[in-house]
Amino acid sequence: MRRLATPLIAVLVIVALCGLPAQAASRLVATFALSGTTGTFVVSNPGTTAVTGWSIVFELPAGVTASSPQNATIRQNGTRVTLTPAFYINTLQPGRTTEPYSPKVTLSAAVQPVSCLIDGANCDGSGGDPPAKPPVSATYDVNGTSAKFVVANNGTTPLNGWSIVFDLPFGVTTSNAQNGSLSQSGRTVTLTPAHYNTTVNAGGTTEPYSPAFTLSTANAEPTSCRINDVNCDGSPDAPPAAPGNLRSPAHTTKTVSLAWDASVPGSLPITGYDVYNGSSLATSVTGTSATVSGLTPSTEYTFTVKAKDRKGTTSPASSALKVTTRNPADDTQPPTAPGDLRSTAKTSSSVTLAWSASSDSSGIASYDVYIGSSVAATVTGTTAVVSGLSPSTEYSFTVKARDLFDNVSPASAVVRATTADIVENGYARVGYFVQWGIYGRQYFVRNLDTTGAADKLTHINYAFANIDPQNLTCLQGVTKGTTTNPQDPNQGDGAGDAEADYGRPFSAAQSVDGVADTGWEKLRGNFNQIKKLKAKHPHLKVLISLGGWTYSKYFSDVAATDAARKKFVSSCIDIYIKGNLPEYNGAGGPGTAAGVFDGIDLDWEWPGAEGHPGNHVSPADKANNTLLIAEFRRQLDALTTTTGKRYQLTAFTPADPAKIAAGWDLPEVAKHLDIFNVQGYDFHGAGSDNSWEPNRTGHQGNLYLDSDSPYNPDFSVEKAVDVYLQAGVNPRKITIGLAYYGRGWQQVTDGGKYGEWQQANGAAPGQFQEEAGTRGYSNLLAMVPGCTIRHDELAVATYCYTGNGGQWWTFDDAWSIGKKTAWLRSKGLLGAMIWEMSGDTGALTTALDAGLR
Repeated sequence: MRRLATPLIAVLVIVALCGLPAQAASRLVATFALSGTTGTFVVSNPGTTAVTGWSIVFELPAGVTASSPQNATIRQNGTRVTLTPAFYINTLQPGRTTEPYSPKVTLSAAVQPVSCLIDGANCDGSGGDPPAKPPVSATYDVNGTSAKFVVANNGTTPLNGWSIVFDLPFGVTTSNAQNGSLSQSGRTVTLTPAHYNTTVNAGGTTEPYSPAFTLSTANAEPTSCRINDVNCDGSPDAPPAAPGNLRSPAHTTKTVSLAWDASVPGSLPITGYDVYNGSSLATSVTGTSATVSGLTPSTEYTFTVKAKDRKGTTSPASSALKVTTRNPADDTQPPTAPGDLRSTAKTSSSVTLAWSASSDSSGIASYDVYIGSSVAATVTGTTAVVSGLSPSTEYSFTVKARDLFDNVSPASAVVRATTADIVENGYARVGYFVQWGIYGRQYFVRNLDTTGAADKLTHINYAFANIDPQNLTCLQGVTKGTTTNPQDPNQGDGAGDAEADYGRPFSAAQSVDGVADTGWEKLRGNFNQIKKLKAKHPHLKVLISLGGWTYSKYFSDVAATDAARKKFVSSCIDIYIKGNLPEYNGAGGPGTAAGVFDGIDLDWEWPGAEGHPGNHVSPADKANNTLLIAEFRRQLDALTTTTGKRYQLTAFTPADPAKIAAGWDLPEVAKHLDIFNVQGYDFHGAGSDNSWEPNRTGHQGNLYLDSDSPYNPDFSVEKAVDVYLQAGVNPRKITIGLAYYGRGWQQVTDGGKYGEWQQANGAAPGQFQEEAGTRGYSNLLAMVPGCTIRHDELAVATYCYTGNGGQWWTFDDAWSIGKKTAWLRSKGLLGAMIWEMSGDTGALTTALDAGLR
């Protein structure tokens, strides 16, 4: 940068008085004046066309700071100050100046700038013209925790539609978007404008409505920035720099360990490194070290490394490194076994191990950490963090040392360690929120907050997502209802409700934070309200539930082959975890739902057994169910390596021992699942179309078997849970289901038992015309007059009866919840699951919370 003559003000004034060199049409001149410690930049446009989107960059003497800007904002980095004009002087007409609104700053000392550029050219008009501006650019401005992007359209036609994707330093988050919306996945943030600044006129900017937001860390700067997939500053894409200082810390007869210095990023963050053996790709890693194995002893190899960014652009190769593997004949003595293996820490998904070093005459190359007979980690030191584990699961670890000649030591002593629970030091409270609750039930995400439920729950499962019958992927982006006939084998084909999920604008009265949607946001509906709920209750984990009774038809197909499993799982993670929603009525788009969901809940009803009419069922379902769950765990863990966040995986699992045997390899599935939400209801019921058990009443969620039951075999919560415990499932992976609704019969005889296990004549009138035999708990109490509540003390079941020939209903209430929570605590279970939250105005969840404290 050219240093301006001293005094600067004199030079600028002389240039202004004596005439400027030949100007390009877009050339601006900035004249600096100092009065005390107040500096003023008067900017003039001597050209013939208006100039929009200018800025001044000036250098101050060391130790001098600029503050208190007027008619502008400023950012200072060391001695460099960037001045961005306020929107009302951002466009400067030909022959005009910024007076009387010229930018002013207060300096900590009465000094002149030592250099000055306006739009990249000398402020005094000397030297070359400013560099050409890109057609569209985005300028980042930050002041403490307040940040914004000013988008400028430097072209000659309107800019219709734009978005900014930028990366922040690790751990920095964004919130409180204004004039736009934000979605964040790990370090990557997608900024989408509000409808009123989606279009930027030619020569215009987004001011005064530029999208702004709050940073969790003051003055955090993006590490990369793209607008419409080009660099925000208009610079051409640059690849990463070549990795430096490639070296080999150790090599054996069959392996070479490599390390290198991190590459300098180009236009985009670096996501990994490719290690080459000659011209062949040997391995890909995310860090700056790797071990290449499977080599031949006493052989020279040549290695290079290339960095790659988020778009897959690679750097030039590092300098080549030649390494010759060792001759095994030079040392045949194995190291001593590692000693004192111990677990020093644990989380719900990892165990930290430490041990005493082995000894060897040639030196130790590495240690292999085993889970059972499988290598879980290889390290060069005497500690290791084994990650990707399942909560509440015991693992057996051993360690073996390997010397520089690939002699392997005996195994260390075995140490057993159990990972922490998914809900540490407490109990899980998992509540299902139904997508369709916003209609007839008028139950919104907001109600979870106003009833106090959000404070008491640990998890919310959002029901339900469907499977695309043609593509066999997760289905989203459609609004299509199910058929009215529950016996229709195609009832759920292609059905979904993107309108409720993310398309429908909610009023202020329906919104968690009391702020209405405008209808122009990229994320609206329930998903946006969930984000607001999580911001207010950050302890909550929200999972998307796949399947359910009506949407389980194609699970057998998506689980049938390895390719089908990979495709299906990838699609679900892409839509719900990465948040790449399909476009729907102006909503959706890449990353719009990032951060809504913290994991996936699988509701396959039922693998290997009957479910909804028309469901596809195969004898291979049991094995394929295990493989599908393992694939979900594998892909979710792979995503964790890039985001640093662990994603939860749960399942709704049956109470019927026959269905468990038909579809669930419990010991294998338990290696991958975080929670088994065991069905604790719907043991009996008439069904909305009287297709189930219309002629006899029965408890739908009794804790214990009832000797009076005429059904054989019959069901109970205890009987169901015992199957899981006897299979070896850790009790701290099990929740029991509670019914926040009742199942009812009509024309029920008394039989001397207040209608319990008695003759009936079909389903009682329901809360909704299409749902006979079903009422939410609060609706049941209010709308079935004279239904006297009774408690079966032996079975632990609640029911009510209106009298001989009347209605009989079975449900959970505060009494049964108190009994069941005491029982699950005695069994050491993880907690309870609720179907579903709209049935309660707060009393049942309060009882659940009290029982689990």
